[in-house]
This record gives sequence, structure tokens and C-alpha cells, in this order.
Amino acid sequence: MSEETSIRRLDLGHFVRPATETGTGHARAEAALAYLVRHPQGLLLFDTGIGAGDAYAEDHYRPRRRELTAALAAAGVAPQDLTAVVNCHLHFDHIGGNPLLGELRPGLPVFVQARELAAARAGDYTIDALVDPPGRAVAYEELDGEAEIRPGVTVVPTPGHTDGHQSLVVEPTAPSGCVTVLAGQACDVASDYSHAELAHRTGSGPAAPPWWARLAAFAPGRVLFAHDRAVWTP
Repeated sequence: MSEETSIRRLDLGHFVRPATETGTGHARAEAALAYLVRHPQGLLLFDTGIGAGDAYAEDHYRPRRRELTAALAAAGVAPQDLTAVVNCHLHFDHIGGNPLLGELRPGLPVFVQARELAAARAGDYTIDALVDPPGRAVAYEELDGEAEIRPGVTVVPTPGHTDGHQSLVVEPTAPSGCVTVLAGQACDVASDYSHAELAHRTGSGPAAPPWWARLAAFAPGRVLFAHDRAVWTP
């Protein structure tokens, strides 16, 4: 395993968010992106793709999926190589590969905020069989707030899209590297993050969520998103 931390984006398909959910009056095609983090202590995967098993979701979002195993293989990785998963939250478009990983890599820790898991298990939240697959065990590691899960790899709560949403901050191991934030769906698109960051930094515009100050303290050099291929940089 290389001693230098690196991050590779995995394209796991797309879906169409209907006009009623975009706030623009127009439907919007959105990518489903995961991120493979190569760390000196092992491979981590941030999100696992679009899940199946619900007729309403199929009709409402019209998803098109890329198999997680194929995306990992293109990066030279097998599911058995993973040492941990982090889900930004437990909606179906972020946890589609969790049941498969639970089968192929038993005991693989899946980091999630405790309040997020409780909300998902309460029902009427996501596709239940993706959270707790029948006959399979997903090894959830429940967090209560911020946690450094590997040296230089920190889970930071970023509530908003859901109460238990979390992002991942990856600090570089090489002098030439930069801090990367895997924001998940803390912001839907990079431009939303850009507007909020400017408002936070200048003290103008609407007040930023409390977690903005925490992310800013890491001085990120880039921010990556779950549904937007654009990358924010300072």
C-alpha cells in the first residue's frame, strides 16, 4: 500500500431529480458519485451507489446504475480490499452497495452517525432492505459527532440534507497535497458550496450552518460532492 493518500472518484450512475425537488422549476440529471480513498492504513470507500428494490423510487428518479464491483475493478480494487466504508447518509442513492459489501466483505465497518441510523431504521426514510439486508449483516460503526477514523481522516457532522448527514475530511500525507473534503450532499452542487463559503468568509449574505466554521478550519484545497462532478477550490 502506498504511503501517500490519494482519492479517486467512482461514477456509479445517475438519476433524474424531478422539478418538485430541485427548487428551480426544472428537472435535473444528477450523478451518483462515490470516492475511493487510498490511505496508508487501507482503502476506504465513501458511499456505495444507487440502491434498487423500490418501485416508487424507480419511477420517480429513473436511476441508471453502474455496478459497484465494476467501478472498483476499474480502479484496480476488489471489494475484499476495502477496510472501511463511510456513508454520508442513508438515502437509497448513497447505500446501494452496502448489502453486497456486507456479503462479500463480512465485518467491513460502515461508519454512520447514530442519529442517521436510528432515523433510517424508524421507517419511511429509505429502502429498508438496503439498511438491514435480510440474511446479511452490515457492520455499522455508529458515531456520535466528529471522529478521526484513520490518522488524518476525519468524519465531520454536516446536518442539513438530513439530521445525521456527515462529510469526510482527508488530510494529505505528501507535502505537495491539499486537504480534501468529501462533502456528500451537504450541498447539492459545487456552486451552492461556493456561495455559502463566500458568505461565511466575508460575513455577508445568509448565515452559514454551524458546521461551516469547522470545515473552514481544515482549510480545504478542494471539495468534492456526491451529485456534482464539479470541484470547489479556493
